[in-house]
Amino acid sequence: MTIETQPAETLVATGGEWWRSAVIYQIYPRSFSDSNGDGIGDLPGITARLESLSELGVDAIWLSPFMTSPQHDAGYDVADYCDVDPLFGTLADFDAMLDKSHALGIRVIVDLVPNHTSWDHVWFKEALAAAPGSPERARYIFRDGKGPNGDEAPNNWESVFGGPAWERVTNPDGTPGQWYLHLFDRSQPDLDWENPWVREQFIGVLRFWLDRGVDGFRVDVAHGLIKEAGLPDYTPPEGSGSMGGGVVGLEPEIDADASADPPTPPYWAQDGVHEIYRSWHEVLEQYEGDRVLCAEAWVEPLTKLARWVRPDEMQQAFNFTYLSAGWHAGELRTVIDTSIAAFATVGAPSTWVLSNHDVVRHASRLALTAENLQGDGIGPKSPGLPDPVVGLRRARAATAVMLALPGGAYIYQGEELGLPEAIDLPDSARQDPTWFRTNGERYGRDGCRVPIPWEPGVSTYGFGPVGSTASWLPQPADWDGYARASQEGDADSTLELYKRALALRAGHSLGTGELEWLPGYGDDVIAFRTNGVTVIANLGSTPVELPAEGPGEVLLTSAPLHEAALPADTAIWLA
Repeated sequence: MTIETQPAETLVATGGEWWRSAVIYQIYPRSFSDSNGDGIGDLPGITARLESLSELGVDAIWLSPFMTSPQHDAGYDVADYCDVDPLFGTLADFDAMLDKSHALGIRVIVDLVPNHTSWDHVWFKEALAAAPGSPERARYIFRDGKGPNGDEAPNNWESVFGGPAWERVTNPDGTPGQWYLHLFDRSQPDLDWENPWVREQFIGVLRFWLDRGVDGFRVDVAHGLIKEAGLPDYTPPEGSGSMGGGVVGLEPEIDADASADPPTPPYWAQDGVHEIYRSWHEVLEQYEGDRVLCAEAWVEPLTKLARWVRPDEMQQAFNFTYLSAGWHAGELRTVIDTSIAAFATVGAPSTWVLSNHDVVRHASRLALTAENLQGDGIGPKSPGLPDPVVGLRRARAATAVMLALPGGAYIYQGEELGLPEAIDLPDSARQDPTWFRTNGERYGRDGCRVPIPWEPGVSTYGFGPVGSTASWLPQPADWDGYARASQEGDADSTLELYKRALALRAGHSLGTGELEWLPGYGDDVIAFRTNGVTVIANLGSTPVELPAEGPGEVLLTSAPLHEAALPADTAIWLA
């Protein structure tokens, strides 16, 4: 049957907050579309490609950082929160992109990085120039070192990117000085959010972008702003992953039943963060249009994560417990039930996500056969490398399940093309700080950040203008078939699967549905009904017979059926 793509949602609320059921598309600007041929994606490139996202059927876009930055961590080291980095364009370019998005009915969410700044930010330069104990130093977490001469770091904390989380500064007279905390790269000093001055500055940042018309913020490291008093030593449990997220892609050690809190690191998930987000909520309430805050918070169990989305705090929180779940029906059922129940206790929707710029793409991750800690990435020497055919089948089925679930959903650029992780990047091309801080022991996140392909048979697959010869990360040589133009109009392509699923999701209001599990299926099957649509997914290795009676019209399949049976790693929607 032919599915007509639904028209883009207008910006006028028609009942209920838009974000409760929205599908939000993550754009990683440097890897989306390059308008000027310098090898780096930019804001005019995004503007030129917005019609493709309207055709896809998404409700909003989220832009990873495009603000002024020395780019030591791909823009997550911000030097000016109220301007655009020249790599990506100008504020005028941003305004043009925002206006066109809104004209197409697409809302715009921007990334905000409040846990740390760049060491190039004027606040930190002033802190370095000032004396210990000064108001300028108090903007950041500076401490004297341990030992007779202060030669030892203030505590034993480790950076998310590997190595110690403290860096010692040099005094103006050349003598060793204090240490500053950086939970990420040493070029990213952590702000001290106990300081009212810091809080006031970010209220101003929020207003700057809200006044320009943005529809909300995705808040980076939203669980990390407050540190435990006294900064006590802490050693993370083995296998916890760089953000505390555990193993990604197999069957991680997660508390899916939300029965007990795991140990809380002294630098994550402290209660004091909630006061900050309540004050931000009050700011957003002063603007029309249901502006949204979404937390990137690696917090477990889900009952604890739900505290970030209480009615007077944030609107959404990424469900990393769902992203981290293995390809196992029982585990997924438990995570889905727990997610819906946990968020419902505070009147919030669950949000579902399978890929983003920090994790191995799910077209590869779901077929890994060895453990993969969050943040490690995969490369040519990684154990348990995925079978790309199996990975794509599972990714398509997983997406069909996710897009039928009630609540909001996030799509990461390129997943609608079925892109796998770029595994065979040359070592000389890698740019993730994790690669350097671990001396090549962890590949990091470059593999999911490679620029996406638009056109087959041309340089940079159309990522840049005709004649462009390079992209900031090299693209694999076999991506012609993944290019958007290669897939358009091909009913069997991943792109058309996404278009059909998004149109059906909108037409059947699946984002606002209620999930009812269907009995009578085996342990390897997920089967539920929502808003008149039956969803069955076979996560096992043998075909599963479809019901002989009941729903019969096939709305969507992630792979061809075998007569009346659902093949392995396949999902179907029936009406």
